[in-house]
Amino acid sequence: MFDELAVRYDAWYDSAHGQVLFDLELACLRPLLPPGPGPRLEVGVGSGRFAAALGLEVGIDPTQAPLRLAAGRAVAVVQGAGERLPFGDRTFGAVVVVATLCFADDPAALLDEARRVLVPSGRFVAGIVPLDSAWGRRYEAQGRAGHPFYRGARFLTLTEHRRMLADAGFTVIGACSTLTRSPSENPVEEDAQDGVVPGAGFAALQARPQPPP
Repeated sequence: MFDELAVRYDAWYDSAHGQVLFDLELACLRPLLPPGPGPRLEVGVGSGRFAAALGLEVGIDPTQAPLRLAAGRAVAVVQGAGERLPFGDRTFGAVVVVATLCFADDPAALLDEARRVLVPSGRFVAGIVPLDSAWGRRYEAQGRAGHPFYRGARFLTLTEHRRMLADAGFTVIGACSTLTRSPSENPVEEDAQDGVVPGAGFAALQARPQPPP
């Protein structure tokens, strides 16, 4: 799907609506991204917009067309699946996923792999659209109606995300929220809020790997 629609999907971020949402989500992710140690990886890097804006050095994605766009944004790209990362143990200081878990064939396996490639002091940062928000419910409905971008997505609630992270051996230690207005309104700039805001359309969670027993 994303191979065929890569240019169209990427161009959406240049629209007035897309640019506002992009800026809001970046402002939510940035405070939770540790400065080091590097390198830092984005799983599901797509066209590389987030990786480039956040200064992430490496990106992986299963489809070729988005990776060509990401490479053009100076991201070191690798083609592969998040459920089977082609990297050694303890390689990265941070692993980031942005609106990726809802598209993963096996999100639990993706989280297990993210934990494996993190250094013990590393951080996992997930940007999510919670199902228990008006934005999540809207996107899910659009997917059921055959939307080209959302029809393959499985949106999860915040509680489900937290449970998956815990099951994969992560402890959530930080959060940030944005998109507190209804999706029926045109998005406007707003300050990112610390913590999880009930009903917010975008949340970022920072987690650390739990030490082995």
